[in-house]
Amino acid sequence: MIDEKYFDILCKAFASLENEEEIRRFLEDLCTPQEIDALSRRLMVAVMLKRGDVYTKIVEQTGASTATISRVNKTLTYQSAGGYSIILDRISGELK
Repeated sequence: MIDEKYFDILCKAFASLENEEEIRRFLEDLCTPQEIDALSRRLMVAVMLKRGDVYTKIVEQTGASTATISRVNKTLTYQSAGGYSIILDRISGELK
């Protein structure tokens, strides 16, 4: 369960960052390398799902489990708070 007070502080922290370098530095301090890798892979899974890539290709290219792919797909399709859509729309030009 998410503690809303702590989550709000985390969101404010991210919102206060001014550029990619600051975000990178904060993530490197905040997360373990494994956590950063997991977050990065999950975002790449979302990118590939939005492109229409099939699970086998996503597994092959990202190393993500089919359970992770299914979870991301479920979020994109049914339970989204809209976060993936915002990010994917904003960075889509950088991913081609």
